[in-house]
Amino acid sequence: MKIGVLGGGQLGRMMALAGYPLGLQFRFFDKSAGAPASQVAEFHTGDFNDERAIECFAAGLDLVTYEFENVPSSAARFLSRRIGQFFPPPGALEMAQDRYVQKQFFQRLGVPTPLFQAVGTREELQQAVELTGFPAVLKTRRWGYDGKGQAVLREPSDLDRAWDSMGGTALILEGFVKFEREVSLIAVMSKSRASVFYPLTENRHREGILRVSLAPAQGIDPYVQLLAERYARSIFQELQYTGVLTIEFFYIDGKLLANEMATRVHNSGHWTIEGADTSQFENHLRAITDLPLGSTVARGASAMVNFIGSVPDISLVLSMPGAHLHLYGKAPRPGRKLGHVTLCAPDYGTLKKSLETLQNFADC
Repeated sequence: MKIGVLGGGQLGRMMALAGYPLGLQFRFFDKSAGAPASQVAEFHTGDFNDERAIECFAAGLDLVTYEFENVPSSAARFLSRRIGQFFPPPGALEMAQDRYVQKQFFQRLGVPTPLFQAVGTREELQQAVELTGFPAVLKTRRWGYDGKGQAVLREPSDLDRAWDSMGGTALILEGFVKFEREVSLIAVMSKSRASVFYPLTENRHREGILRVSLAPAQGIDPYVQLLAERYARSIFQELQYTGVLTIEFFYIDGKLLANEMATRVHNSGHWTIEGADTSQFENHLRAITDLPLGSTVARGASAMVNFIGSVPDISLVLSMPGAHLHLYGKAPRPGRKLGHVTLCAPDYGTLKKSLETLQNFADC
């Protein structure tokens, strides 16, 4: 079976590496000829809005998936019509591209969220902040990631500054959440409607970029895990979903508030490559090809640490017990994800010591 993947980043690269042992073949499409997936699979370069290029890419494919959200919905729907198998479905992709539409969707399904309000004018911004109060977070509705396209508003004088820098595009204002932790759920639904769920993962960000993921998240009541899974099931059913779905939550006093969802494999699930019986990448491929889903049981405790902007001494990383290194073949650049290391340990106490050792020579 030959699978087409829209987007050629590190997520796609890891997807292909997980799929080769299953006998799958891959073809990628990306606007950048040097994208990480070009190192491991057949690769087409072009504009996502170029229907002729997309048609050429589609020739001979059995199904298509994607590894990032910034795929034009027109390309997704064209491929869905052309091939008949496009997963997750185009409607889910469109949902993931708009933060305001997502929040409305969550509310309709009974999934709690922070306060939010759509903002299109300076007057609407003033009205929205009267609803949320200070502090609040102003975000672009589309295209923002890794902390881009958002600003924290702490007092009335911040409104003009934020509007001057972000006005002119569709925005959403969200109430600031004083959370205890940020957690994510990686969930999987197959074409046959079988589902599996990974344990909730704790995520630590700095400057809007994920730095460290810890799995399974410690001190989480089993009820909270089941609650997150219930929310995911409702999304699966409503969207007729197939593939991996990631939901990011704020955890507060045993409760969950949905922040965002990603209709794809996710950075916070990288630990599953070595830290779970079956990785998120393999389970995504199993789901969309309708193979039996694999076990999501965690193998002890794991920490995934992103390398942002630079990579530490590889020899020091590899000298650590339980360390698994992944480099993406990207040129260094400030704020860019260049790779990650997953630390695996039999228990959280041992894992904590390994993290402390890593922090001596890596920025995490």
